[in-house]
Amino acid sequence: MGRVTVSRRVRCLPEFAFLALVLSFTVEAATQQVESIPVPGTKAFPESITSTSDGVLFVGRVGDGGIVRVKPHTAESTVFVQPGAAGSRSILGVFADEASSTLWACSNDLSALGGSLAGSDTRSALKGFDLNTGDAKHSFSLPGSHAFCNDITVDGKGSVYVTDSANPTILKLSAGATTFDVFAQDAAFSPPQGGAGLDGIAFGSDGNLYVTTYTAGELLRVEVKDGRARRVTRLSGNRHLQFPDALRKLGDNSFLLVEGAGTLDRVVVKDNGFAVTPIYGNFSTPTSVALIGTTAWVTEGNTTYFFDISKKNVTPPLPFRIYAVSLRKENIK
Repeated sequence: MGRVTVSRRVRCLPEFAFLALVLSFTVEAATQQVESIPVPGTKAFPESITSTSDGVLFVGRVGDGGIVRVKPHTAESTVFVQPGAAGSRSILGVFADEASSTLWACSNDLSALGGSLAGSDTRSALKGFDLNTGDAKHSFSLPGSHAFCNDITVDGKGSVYVTDSANPTILKLSAGATTFDVFAQDAAFSPPQGGAGLDGIAFGSDGNLYVTTYTAGELLRVEVKDGRARRVTRLSGNRHLQFPDALRKLGDNSFLLVEGAGTLDRVVVKDNGFAVTPIYGNFSTPTSVALIGTTAWVTEGNTTYFFDISKKNVTPPLPFRIYAVSLRKENIK
């Protein structure tokens, strides 16, 4: 294992558009080599990635807007959902819901930071697109004037859950509904001043809901019983998480986790604790991960160049890329 130092931004929300806080961390870097596929767009800043059972990937773009479809077997990448579609602006979380043939996406107005102006929707919203054609299907505004739709998951009944990074709430859009309900609200979800709160979200194999808080670096469990949120528990880890972002379900209450400081991890939850095992640690501002078979695809966002105003005139490394990391058997259980 080698060592590499990376710079990291704290994701600024719209109301803190010109507040940038950049920290430096030293992270472990594996010697493993990974393949990559470029993401189109000189201002793509890929933020989230999701996959379908046939091995197709979808990548949301913060800078250029829109959603890119990637076919890893051919390395073909095309703009699948055009910038501005359904009024969308900067795209963060994406989730492929094959049961409803819907590609869900979080849209936020980040035009103050140079994000997409193609769409007309200045409010934070959950957008739905046809998973086969990319055509617009749904648009649901998040409640409140300062919401920030970040990441998405879907339960077995088709209800959609989103994290609101600007508020201490997990929102639920029941199947067939047109407005959100507050599924869970807790002080532990609260964003610190100038930083981001809730981020990644995924159901565990135990049926409970798990979320990360970005700036605070925490993993929390929301107990779910009879479809309702119960106790919220802040889990204790074998080490502190450094800007935990996307969370994806693996096996027996284990998850893939991306840390913004540069790593892709495997996280195993047991009782009220969790253990983190680094899988790969040489990314520049990774933002999300999707699993296809035994391959984890990671978006390298380089979003420091987007959120840090001191780097506005600095060109990020181009092209933006997603990276394939082959997982060992012990990392997919």
